[in-house]
Amino acid sequence: MKALSVRQPWAWAIIYALKNVENRGWPIHYRGDILIHAAKTCTKKEYQLAREFCQGMGVVIPELISLRRGQVIGIVTIVDCQFSQVASGWGMPGQYHWHLENPREITPIPYIGQLGIFEVPDDLVMKVAA
Repeated sequence: MKALSVRQPWAWAIIYALKNVENRGWPIHYRGDILIHAAKTCTKKEYQLAREFCQGMGVVIPELISLRRGQVIGIVTIVDCQFSQVASGWGMPGQYHWHLENPREITPIPYIGQLGIFEVPDDLVMKVAA
């Protein structure tokens, strides 16, 4: 199954806080379900900036130490992708906005993330997403 690594707390926000836009510098033509992998890396500064942004969206995120990292944490459906020069909700200006729907939590799967879209073996996913 296709997967995308997302740094915390953004991965958490996609699955648990209805973050319905993923901001990327490149477009995606794929439409359908994709695994959300919580990347291992997240600095305290990155976390603090994300926390402030989320608070502005009315979302309180968990403490950094309690966020899962280095694991696949959920599944979401990519339904569209559009470039935007303006900020809107979760969308940042000058980015491709990957429009997301139907976030689902799964039993976490420890996994090493990769850049771009990558594949996670179906047998790992079927055990926890069934």
